[in-house]
Amino acid sequence: MNRPPGPGMVIAAPASGSGKTTLTLGLLRHLAKAGRRVASAKAGPDYIDPAFHAAATGRPCLNLDSWAMREATLAAAARSLCDSADLVVCEGVMGLFDGAAISDPGADGANDGSTAALARCTGWPVVLVVDAGAQAASAAAVVKGFHDFREGGAVAACVFNRVGGVRHAKILIDACRRALPEVPVLGCLPRADGLALPERHLGLVQAAEHPDLENFLDAAAALVAKHLDVAALVELARPLALVGKNDAASMPPIPPLGRRIAVARDNAFRFSYPLVIDGWRAAGAEIMPFSPLADQAPDAAADAVYLPGGYPELAAGRLAAAGNFLAGLRAAAARNTAVYGECGGYMVLGRGLVDAEGHRHAMAGLLALETSFARPRLHLGYRRAKVVGAGPLGAVGARYRGHEFHYAETASEGPGEPLFEATDAESTSLGAAGLKTGNVMGSFIHLIDREQG
Repeated sequence: MNRPPGPGMVIAAPASGSGKTTLTLGLLRHLAKAGRRVASAKAGPDYIDPAFHAAATGRPCLNLDSWAMREATLAAAARSLCDSADLVVCEGVMGLFDGAAISDPGADGANDGSTAALARCTGWPVVLVVDAGAQAASAAAVVKGFHDFREGGAVAACVFNRVGGVRHAKILIDACRRALPEVPVLGCLPRADGLALPERHLGLVQAAEHPDLENFLDAAAALVAKHLDVAALVELARPLALVGKNDAASMPPIPPLGRRIAVARDNAFRFSYPLVIDGWRAAGAEIMPFSPLADQAPDAAADAVYLPGGYPELAAGRLAAAGNFLAGLRAAAARNTAVYGECGGYMVLGRGLVDAEGHRHAMAGLLALETSFARPRLHLGYRRAKVVGAGPLGAVGARYRGHEFHYAETASEGPGEPLFEATDAESTSLGAAGLKTGNVMGSFIHLIDREQG
């Protein structure tokens, strides 16, 4: 039976730490347990939250990024979610209006990659999650300010989090009714410190490492079911308004690195985008997963090896001792197999990695790179990348959009041919990025999609 595409909504917040992830996970798990065909998305460049979404629903979560993705890629990804579900729940990133730091995002922020921009182009309504733990009636001013910040109103409904009790909830609801009667309050969630998710330097501890994830998700679902008007929230959802050229299948975000691609996949190498891997499959490539932490070498039949980002710095000793893995990488390079690493994968292709305690661990030695976490420094932001070293990523001049997010210090980089010329979101030059030595290449940039042609 053909089903109509499911409508969608966006769960957003004024700032990170407001509780939107816990609410989103609780809502997803509650709907999934109730038998709803619910799919999820995550706004912006994020690898960690989508894994929690997938655990909550049993379905893959896709990233949607209005700055880094071509219109065709974004539209195809959003349509695929809607076509597979009765409802799509998209979790925002940071604060509602936080996106790329560009001087002219347009009057409605359509070019800045923010959650608000994504909501505008998809047509999905925004439910704002406000942390009211340290305020009362003032929270209504926060909701009104976010609603009125841009013409047309950005907020369809709100939920208050960390509410102290019945009296606190009444103050919040009454204040919102007076200030903004067209924006309903759909729930007041009490403080639930036991539902805090553990964090580390790149965000939440990965879902696969959570010590009791299923119980956490069930507890979040129970909290949402008890304190949120789920039926009213679901009723807010709206059909996808985004219509783009349907050429995403013929133009995957990144061209396949080969016909048989060995992809590192474990807790040290988990930062790969489903749209990239699925794009390779759709283009006819075979994906051959392997685990460096289990000391597995890439399949010798592969004609390309992909080391995505992750947390190799937390397992540097294990990786340095993984003789089969490292020998397999070196053998692949010697066979002229294309070997490509992003961020953590790039570091592992280097000569050595110094961990947070100052201990150096020998890596694959395929690129002239030394990295260190002894003095961590944040590198964060959207990136444009132009290929300057021709190879499987394209000819010289091929352009991509992506992001950089790591705390590694580059102790030395080179000699070697640069892989990219990089700029930030405002096109400010960042110089050469990455290295290419023969058929081995990598950089700290996570590629998301081709540049819009």
